[in-house]
Parts: sequence; structure tokens; C-alpha cells
Amino acid sequence: MFKNMIVYRIAPQWQIGLEQVEAVLAKAPFMECGATQERAWGWVPPRGEAHGPLAESVGGQWVLRFMVESKVLPGSVLARRVAEKAARIEQETGRKPGKKESKELKEEAKLDLLPMAFTKQGAMWVWIDREARFLVLGTSSQGRADEVVSALVEALPGLSVSLLDTQTSPAAAMAHWLATQEPPAGFSIDRECELKSADEEKAVVRYARHPLDIEEVQAHIAAGKLPTKLAMTWDGRVSFILSEGLQIRKLAFLDAVMEGKSQDDSGFDADVAIATGELRSLIPDLIEALGGESERGMGAAPASDSSPATAQPTRASSAGTVTGPATAPPDTDPDSAPF
Repeated sequence: MFKNMIVYRIAPQWQIGLEQVEAVLAKAPFMECGATQERAWGWVPPRGEAHGPLAESVGGQWVLRFMVESKVLPGSVLARRVAEKAARIEQETGRKPGKKESKELKEEAKLDLLPMAFTKQGAMWVWIDREARFLVLGTSSQGRADEVVSALVEALPGLSVSLLDTQTSPAAAMAHWLATQEPPAGFSIDRECELKSADEEKAVVRYARHPLDIEEVQAHIAAGKLPTKLAMTWDGRVSFILSEGLQIRKLAFLDAVMEGKSQDDSGFDADVAIATGELRSLIPDLIEALGGESERGMGAAPASDSSPATAQPTRASSAGTVTGPATAPPDTDPDSAPF
């Protein structure tokens, strides 16, 4: 289910029912691009069944799925069509198009070509754990996560989230683990990492399928290089790569997770139950390994009525809190947010 993930903390004041979430998402279902539409997005049934619910609950864990479709229009093809249009104007009028006219020609050319362009689709899993107050997005791209968070915050009344923020930065923690060869309790260090220098040269050293308990790695860290990626395993059950930005990549559930499971334990419900069951334990352990959650990340208090966050929604960004309108009506539609 999840191959990558970015974790957000949901503010404690948010209360909403699954039926209300379903009603809101139903106002923005995914529809394929029209003939001259460059990009489209919306919500699709997580089970993959036509006309199924857009918000599923499995064991109290809410699962959504966000779909994006975009048309692929190569720059060289667009440039050639613009050049053809400009040449025709020059031939007919004896003058070259100016800057403003050239811009208009580019838009015309794009509209001409879009109906013939190939399309590509991408989908993202969205998991809401109301009890633990986690919003988990199935991506390692902060930019893509920002778009989905913006759509959720603008659509769901009173939703306020912030990126998971820990007392110790992942880079500092990973450097300590590698330098001392003492991973945090419950975790082990695997055979992949990336170290990057903080100076102007930005030198990078990568290890793949290589033991990391060697003096060479410790020497790089002593020289000032910091880990930007580190492969780890949690409890012998889940392997992953931790990044300096607290993104979790290349998630894989190991054999220990499937022990005792029968062939009948498959399908959407089983996949969701296994994934969320394991990750609900992994995430708190990882937070503890990084020194615990910072007070800013806990989101203890809602914004006051006079605060900018309440008066006007704040867009998702690579840091800080994302807050929706505290009194947003249930039928608020999310804005178009391209991936």
C-alpha cells in the first residue's frame, strides 16, 4: 500500500465524521482531462471499485486516494508549432511577432496540440489516523504532499495540520547513529546511506549494498559530512530509508509481518489493516528515536479568532502549520491543485 510516506500531525481540535468527509470528497471526484485541459485531479474510490465510497474506514483507519492526470506535451513539439505560426504571420504581414504576440501564439499552439497529447496518471494514498492524530501521505515528494494537504485543508472544515517535527533533526540523529554504531532501540542500520558535505563543494558520498560499520563512514562524519539518507529496519518487520527531511522512502514489509497470515488474508481490507497496524507502531518509535516530538509539532492549541491562520487559510509548505478556515462550510470545494 505505502511505498513512501510523509507524516503530518493533526491539530487536536479537529472533529469530523466519515460521512461528512465522504460528502465533501464527492464534490471533487476525479474526472479525466477534457480535450484542451492540461491537468485534472480529484478523489477516486480507494478500493478501485466504480462508484464506490471515496472515504473508506478499516479498523477505524480512514483511507482516501487522490488521482492526478496530466497531458504530456514535449517542449520541442510546442516550440515547433509556435515557430510555424510565427513564420506564417511574418510571411503574410512582413513583420515578426512581438513579445506579447509570441506569448499568445504559444497559448494558441498549446490549445491546438492538447487534444493530441498523451496523458499520464498518478495516484496517492492518504491515511488519516484520528486517534493518533496522524495524516500520512503516500509520497516522498514534499511538493506533491503540499498540493494534497492544501486540497484537504480547504475542503475539510476546521482541519489544521503541521509537518511532523522532532526535537532532534534526522540528519543529526543519523550522524550520531553512524558515528557511534549505536542505532536507537528497536532499529537496526542496513547497508545504504548518503553523506553530503555542508561546504560550498557539496561533496556527496553514497554507499549501496555496503556495510556501514566501517571507519571510513565515521571519518566522513568526523570531517563534517551529514547523512541525507539512511537505510534502516524497525523491529525486524519493516525496512525503509529515512531522509534528512523526515520523509520515509522505500517502505517494505518483511517476512515477519506475514508470518501466521493465510492466503485468505489478502485484498484491500487486509492490506490496509497490515500497513496501518505496522506503521501505527513504527511512527511513534521513530519519533522517540529522534528525541520526541517538538512542542510546535504537537499542535496543542487552536489559533485564536484574530490570528491570520483563522482569518485566511495558510497554504501547505515545507515547514510550519497548514490551517483551514475554522468556520468553513461543509460544501467548500478544493481549488485546483496540480501535482
